[in-house]
Amino acid sequence: MANSTPSDLIRLAVPNKGRISVPIMDLLEKSGLHLAESGERKLIIKTLDPGVEILFARPIDIPAYVENGAADLGITGHDMVRERKAAVDEVLDLQFGKARLVLAVMEDSPIHQVADLKGARIATEFPIITETFFAEQGIAVTIVPVAGACELTPHLGVADAIVDLTSSGTTMKTNNLRIIEEILVTSTQVIANRTARQQKADKINEVLLALESVIRARGQCYLMMNVQRSSLADVKKTLPGLSGPTVMEVASSEDLVAVHAVVDEHCVYQLINQLKLAGARDILVMAIERMIR
Repeated sequence: MANSTPSDLIRLAVPNKGRISVPIMDLLEKSGLHLAESGERKLIIKTLDPGVEILFARPIDIPAYVENGAADLGITGHDMVRERKAAVDEVLDLQFGKARLVLAVMEDSPIHQVADLKGARIATEFPIITETFFAEQGIAVTIVPVAGACELTPHLGVADAIVDLTSSGTTMKTNNLRIIEEILVTSTQVIANRTARQQKADKINEVLLALESVIRARGQCYLMMNVQRSSLADVKKTLPGLSGPTVMEVASSEDLVAVHAVVDEHCVYQLINQLKLAGARDILVMAIERMIR
């Protein structure tokens, strides 16, 4: 029988460990979902929002927990959702934990395409995705499930090829592996139970808005400056803001206006000097934690 949370409570399942655990907890804190208590060994922890609690679970288990209603929302990789074949909705891409699930062989292997792997042994931590991929290709292989260090299996003679995650490809090259096929692209997703998404729509949308506001703010800065009215046109031409700068009157005898704008963080270094040359002064650069449209 599927578990369920009370009708007035949202349970959010997050990874208890792993590469995406730290950025997820940072995201929750910045979004305002502060943990109301500490305790690394606790499985369920309340937040300062009485309507939201956090369930800590293994990333691979989160899709199943969300599917069966033990959690209303979950945060895990798209690859985990695919591996579990979970009937859930992916409702928000958090845009981190990006990686590719690839098929790779030894650098000196005579294998150069998927068809060459007929009858081969494939080591992977993703047996369901791998089996599905080869079945769709019409190629019979033997799946060798492993729990880690997948890239070592060809060197040990355990497998002829591997299906594994890679971010930059560096680990593959370091282990003398050559990628021959990309199976899927993954990133960290917020997933939702389909029934809860309808029955608890208001609260779920509230949580999603809080999380999305932090994601939108990433890589953005808030600029504030004073500008002589005669230089305003030049300053406005210089600013690459999201939807144009905000201009406000300043109580000053110098005929100044205040100009505020949101800009990409990577532009700020050169932009400050350009604004100064255009006539801006008293320039302030501030970080943005949340941005809601």
